This record gives sequence, structure tokens and C-alpha cells, in this order.
Amino acid sequence: MISLIKHKFPIYLLSTYFLFFSSIVIGQSYIDYRSPFHPTSGQSGMVVSQNKLSSDLGIEILNKGGNAVDAAVAVGFSLAITLPRAGNLGGGGFMLVYIKEKNEIFYIDYRSQSPLNADLTQLFGDKLPKDLEYKDFDVVREGYKASAVPGTVAGLLDAHTNFGKLPLDEILEPVIKQAREGIRVTYDLSKAIESTSQLANDSESKRIYFKNNAPLKEGSLMERPDLANTIQKISEEGKSGFYNGDIAKAFIKAMESNGGFFTLDDFKNYKANISSPIVASYRDHLVFTAGPPSGGGVTLLTALNILSIFDFKEFESNSSKVYHLMAEALRRGHNNRSHQIGDPNFYDVPIEKLLSKERTIELMESFKADKATPSSKIKPLKILNESKDTTHYSIIDSDGNAVSNTYTLGYSFGSGVTIPGTGILMNNQMNNFAYRYGDKNIKGRAASPGNRFELGKRPMSTMAPVMVFNKDFELTLITGSPGGSYIPAAILRVVSGVIDFDLDIGQATMLPRIHKDWPYTGLDYEEQLSYDTVKILQSLGHKPETNKTMGSTQSIHIKNGINYGYSDLRRPGAGVSIQTN
Repeated sequence: MISLIKHKFPIYLLSTYFLFFSSIVIGQSYIDYRSPFHPTSGQSGMVVSQNKLSSDLGIEILNKGGNAVDAAVAVGFSLAITLPRAGNLGGGGFMLVYIKEKNEIFYIDYRSQSPLNADLTQLFGDKLPKDLEYKDFDVVREGYKASAVPGTVAGLLDAHTNFGKLPLDEILEPVIKQAREGIRVTYDLSKAIESTSQLANDSESKRIYFKNNAPLKEGSLMERPDLANTIQKISEEGKSGFYNGDIAKAFIKAMESNGGFFTLDDFKNYKANISSPIVASYRDHLVFTAGPPSGGGVTLLTALNILSIFDFKEFESNSSKVYHLMAEALRRGHNNRSHQIGDPNFYDVPIEKLLSKERTIELMESFKADKATPSSKIKPLKILNESKDTTHYSIIDSDGNAVSNTYTLGYSFGSGVTIPGTGILMNNQMNNFAYRYGDKNIKGRAASPGNRFELGKRPMSTMAPVMVFNKDFELTLITGSPGGSYIPAAILRVVSGVIDFDLDIGQATMLPRIHKDWPYTGLDYEEQLSYDTVKILQSLGHKPETNKTMGSTQSIHIKNGINYGYSDLRRPGAGVSIQTN
């Protein structure tokens, strides 16, 4: 945890200004809005997630007297029902928890973990790492061998044990009801099922998500009795009900029948890690995010360290100059995560050096304000010795406690495997290790020393839940995003929009986004970016390539005592819910 200096300030209520026009008809008025992207405001609790039903359920917990952590537990379990392609009990993630009374921030790493019974020979046969081809990795993309030991239940329940208020059974009661009664399948969910081939290859997943050999149709009722029973058992027995009881035994039975690796020892030995987040200063703000095994946090903070050198006051938020600087900062951030980031229990991650002033200066040696830098000029830190279908939610309660949580199954619907009798979809996080460690022909992350495959290890991730505090050490922004390697770019755009350009959270969220990785040469951009800007970036030496939408930030901006929530429009079904009392 990290302790912050306490300050107390009066709360100022924002005024809404109306323009009144006199005419024969008295009382006519209108509001000339600055932007079409309107945040939802409130002065009490707020939940922002990628599914409105789950956001509403989180508010139900706050209305019962629960705090932000209680609501986060309920939302985390609920999203396994409402957003099964990403919300999960069979995956893992990272969480930041801010406790206002203590003025402390905690980081919970509940990333999925490699089984102790797996090894390279069982995965890839006798092939050497350097000889592995793309098709060889299918074994860690789909099916029973693709899954790492799930950490979501441990992470959510450890957060509740340490920071929650309500009894666990009271928190999970409405979630169990939601699973039993079912939800109506949305167009988005139906199309997601249709486009996910691995679901149809698993008999249990096919039983749940298909009917008459066709994906569940929009408007149909999807009931989840098996998942309801699983959550019921967890509500009664807590963490041991998942990791030591009948649920764990169901996992092992399914694994043994299908060539998977899990043993009871994998479940009994799994632990979520609670520590301090990493932090950087950016224009009189403190930006906290997830440390290793997150590489996304390092990417984001590296980019902010570089951008802090430049004065953005003379630029517009959509200027080509801003996009160029962000592109060059992001690719250096991705360089920083590509070699030395891994599970800190297995690798001595040089986090202080990666985020140091000296490293920033080193990265700036090849930086040009008017020209794209060749990848070969950006050197990794020398030391002696990713899927888009994640989801994020942000929560604040009436007392100012807050949660920023990002978790994932990996691919959409993970490995496609559902453990029979449990309703739990499994992750494919075994896909995220650097299996070609030591291959000198590879410059990128596929050969990362820090992320090499080892038994019992947690793979690197780009997930990066974020909290931002102002110069008075007051919480001002909670955000995060899915999007695989696009996550740092999506968050950077929002943080910069709020801090650099004083935009409201709706405007900052809907700014067009760009992404530039390392060592790749292309610059991905959303098609909303203006043609003129694209041409200017091209003239600077970038190689612009249109891409689909990047990320789906779920954010809360706290300003003058009022919470402003905004769900990214890039993915359907998301929503902000507020306490009205």
C-alpha cells in the first residue's frame, strides 16, 4: 500500500448555467452543450462498467450500506453472467483499492498462474523454442492446456476480507439471483458467441451458449443455474469453497479427462498478492497503476514521463503534434516493457530503473519532435544477470473509497472451455508467456527474459487499472480499459485529455486514439482521426494504418466534490449507475 498526505477542503457544488430567452411564450429555454458526450454526474456512489446490468447491481450493494470494495466484488461476479466473453471467475486481473479514511492505496495482483504440472515438452513436444511456428501455439490458445490457474475468486475475496463491510453472502445474493433468473441476450452477446469458434469446440460451452446448434439469439433468455450454484457455494464457504472444495475437484476431474494440467496443489497454493502500486508524477498529479507482472503500467508511466518534458499548453487536443508526441512516447513505453517485465516472484524486475529519470533521458536521446524514430534507434534497458477482450470497471462510494479493477479471460470467451457442473469459463493465459526466450532472431516480447515460461509463474499483462490524484493529494480520476496492447494508449489519451486539456471525462474518452508499439513500424489509428492529421503523421515518417476502435475505458472523474462517470461508446452495453440518495 501507499499512504497519501491527508487534506480537507470544502466541497464546491458546480453550477449549471441556463440561457433564457424571452418571448410571448414564457419559460422557453435550452442548454448549449459544449460536447455531445455527456458524463453522468452524482454526489454519492457511482459504478461504471462495461455492462449496465452489472453497474446497477453494484449500486444495489452500495444502497445496502456496502462500500466500494463490496460493490466491486458484486460487479466482478456479475460480469461473469452479463459479459461472459470477458467478465470472469476463470481468469485473473489487477485491482487498485483506495481507502479514504486511511488515505492509502493498495495493489492486488490476482493474475492467472501457470500450473505446476505443465512443461514445454507437454505443450510443444520436442521442438526447440527457436523452431516453434505460429500454428504450434494453438495448444495455448484454445482447449484445456491453454488455461492458467484462475485468480479472480482469490483476488475479489481477498479484497473483501481486507477492505469490505458487508457479509459476503449478502453481497453475492443479488448476483446468485441474477444467474438463476438469467439475462436477455443482447445483439452484441449473440454476435460475440457467433464469432468465437472455440466455444463450439467445447461440449459444455456449446450446451450453454448455443441452442439447436446455433448461437443464442438476441432477446432469448440465458439462465445460468450451474454458475448460480457455484457462486452460492462461494458465498457460503468463501475462498476455500473454490480453491479447496468441490469446485476445485470439478476442475481437476475435467482437466484429467481432457489432458489439462491442473492439480489440487495448484488450487491450494494459489494466492493473490497485495502490495503497493507503481507511481509517476505528471504535471502536478500522481498517477498510480499496476506494477509487475503488469507491463501495461510500465508502458503508461514511461509514456507520461516522456510527455511531461513537453508543454502541451500551446497545442489543441487533436493536433498532429500531440499525436506524434504520444506515438513516440508510447513506443518507448512498449520498449520498456518488452524485456524486463515479468512475475516479480520469478524475476528481479528493475522497476525503479525502468521508470527513472536516467532511463527517460536515455529514451529521449533518439527522440525527435518532428520525425518518427526508427525502432532500431530505441534500445532496451540493459540489465546484468496479448488479447483485447478484457474488461474494466471503476467504482467510488459516498465516503470516497474507490476501486479500479481490470480482469480478463484472455481471448474473447478465453480458451472456450467451460468446466462441467460449474458454469465457469476458462482463460487462455498460457498464451501470454515468452516461449521463445533466448531466440536472438527476435527483437520483441516473444523472447523476453522477464516473461519466459516457468512453472507456477504469472505471465506479463498489459492490464493497467489507474487512479490519479491532484497536487492536493485528492483523488481526481479512476479509469482503465480492455484492449490488449492498446490498453496503455487508451488510458494515456484519457489521462492526458483530463490533465493537459481540461476536458470533461466524456470529451476525453471520445478523443480519437492512436497506438504505436515496439519494435513494429506501423502507427494504428481510429478512423475518426482526421485525414489531414493522418497525412501530417505520414509526412513525419510514421506509417499510419487504420484500425478498429481501441479499448473501452470506464471512468470516474471527481471534480469539486462531484463524481462524473462515463462509459466509453466504443463497445455497446456499458453504463454508469449512481446512488440517488
